[in-house]
Parts: sequence; C-alpha cells; structure tokens
Amino acid sequence: MLVDSGSDTATTLLAWYDRHARRLPWRATGGVAADPYRVWLSEVMLQQTTVAAVKSYFAKFTQAWPTVDALAAAEEAEVMSAWAGLGYYARARNLIACARAVSARGGRFPDTESALRALPGIGRYTAAAVAAIAFDRRAVVVDANVERVVARLFAIEQPLPAARPAIDRLTDTITPALRAGDFAQAMMDLGATICTPRAPACAICPLSDRCAARATGAPAVYPRKAPKAAKPVWSGTMFWLESDGAVLLVRRPASGLLGGMRALPTGPWGDDDPGLMGAPVEAAWQEVATGRHVFTHFALDYRVMAVRSTARSNTGEWWPIAAIDDAGLPTVFARAARLAMGEAA
Repeated sequence: MLVDSGSDTATTLLAWYDRHARRLPWRATGGVAADPYRVWLSEVMLQQTTVAAVKSYFAKFTQAWPTVDALAAAEEAEVMSAWAGLGYYARARNLIACARAVSARGGRFPDTESALRALPGIGRYTAAAVAAIAFDRRAVVVDANVERVVARLFAIEQPLPAARPAIDRLTDTITPALRAGDFAQAMMDLGATICTPRAPACAICPLSDRCAARATGAPAVYPRKAPKAAKPVWSGTMFWLESDGAVLLVRRPASGLLGGMRALPTGPWGDDDPGLMGAPVEAAWQEVATGRHVFTHFALDYRVMAVRSTARSNTGEWWPIAAIDDAGLPTVFARAARLAMGEAA
C-alpha cells in the first residue's frame, strides 16, 4: 500500500484541481458560493447518467424552473415530460416531492447530511454530495468515479459490490476537514478524466506516485468486480393506434416502472409473449417492427403492432404524430414510435 497520509493526498489533489477543474454548468466558480438547488438538481440527474447526457437537461430545467420554489410549483406531468430520456423515472417523481418539501420549509435546503437525508428521494450519496459541495461540510462522497479512484489507490482486492464498505472507510481517511466539497469534485474529475475505467492515464495522474494499483502494473483491473448474473429477457407488445394524423398515448400508472409517463398502450411484460393483450381497440393489428430495450434489471423484446382507425378511443390522449418528439416519451416508447413511423430507431 503506497498511499501516504490522507492530508498529503488531499493537498496534492486539491492543488491539481485548482489548475484542472472541469467547467460544468452547475459548479460555482470565481469564489461565488454554490447554489444548493443547482448542486442538488445536478446530483440527482447525474445518478446513473453521464455528464454529457445531463448538460442539456440541466439547462432545460434551470431555464424552466430557476429556483426550487419554481420547480415545486410546476405541474408533475410537465416535469416528468421534461425528464423523458434521462431514465430511472422514480428520480423525477422524487425530485418533485423533494422540491415541494424544501419549498414548504421556506425554499432553503438544510445544510447537514442527516437533515438532507430526511428529504424525499435523498439518499446517502446525494446527502453527502450536497452537504460537501453546497455547504462545505466534511462528508465522505463516493460516486462511481470516486469508487474507482479509491479502489486503485489502495489496490482493493475484494470485488464490488462487497468492497464498498471498505472503499467508504478508506475514502474517509483521505477526505480533508477543509474544502471537502472541492475535494469531492476533484476526486470525481480525476476519475472522469484521468483514472478512467479503461486505459487510465497514470503518467499524468497527480496521485500516481502513491497508487498501489499502478505499482502492480495492472491498474485497469481495479476495482475488481464480481461476475454479473445474466439479465432475464421479457416479452411485450406496444400498440400504435393512428387516426387522422394523431396517435393514441396513455399515461402509465403513477407507481412502478416508468410511472406517470406518457407511453404507447402496451400489454403486460413478462416471460410469455402477451400477443394482443392490452390492445386499446379490437382491430386488424399488423406487426410493423420489433426491438429490444435493456433496462437495469431486465431486457425487453417487444413487437410494435399498428393499425389506422377512423374511430377514436375515448381512453388516453390523442397526440399529433408530427409533434411526437414533444410528447416526452421514455426512450423505449420513443424508439418504438420511430419504428412505427418507419424511421431508424
């Protein structure tokens, strides 16, 4: 183990960060205090998502709802629609609930981890990140980038996810009392730009001289990971019911997968092919496309069935096909819609 004192590691990394910090829309610069709303919003969006994917969503949200009070006052359907494409839609529902809870307490976020964790949808990581970055509280912030950096610094042999308690403990040993927010962001930047999953750029890493994984000659094998179980494959059918230039959309139940989102009508998803179960009308449905979408815990093989009708169903919402991109469909349904229209998914 080559890592020396935690304070020396933090000092070295912070000096690197002062020169090389990424410029990101949610980061405060030039000595300006961080805005807790922007920090919180970005951290929620960044969970399981890349910085590149989040930037445009962050700009859209902060333009539409520049404060937590504005977001709290928004219509839930409008927020869910704006979130479409970011995935993990429970985050969007929790985002609204949390904004309303903060607005109810005067629009001010609490400044401690424990108080932040009491808010809807804020877990251990988000509470630590907001406390450190927005309020400069000392907190141990471990996202996927930090996890990788620490696993390599200490050459942790135990595979993930079992290694996470050890990673948290070792991150604690190098987290400084001062500039904790900058340190957390420095660790994130190091993981995102230098200590990358494949081919880490050890030659320019500020911590290379104390990295135990580099000393092994094979830093990229860390963090070690347990073999992944194969995802189950489900089957489903989606229905494209077209009438007079519009398509029938429905609102999914508030709870459950893709809850509260607009979608194409669909039958049940499961081990067996559901056929035409869930069809919105009895008609001469024709299969026009097939596709596969991979969710976190399963893959979905789906068929797109289509029909044109002069009669309109009274259930759901008739949406102009020419404006389908504005419907805020989750990715799986947006792809199915493109397939139904004969476009490349």
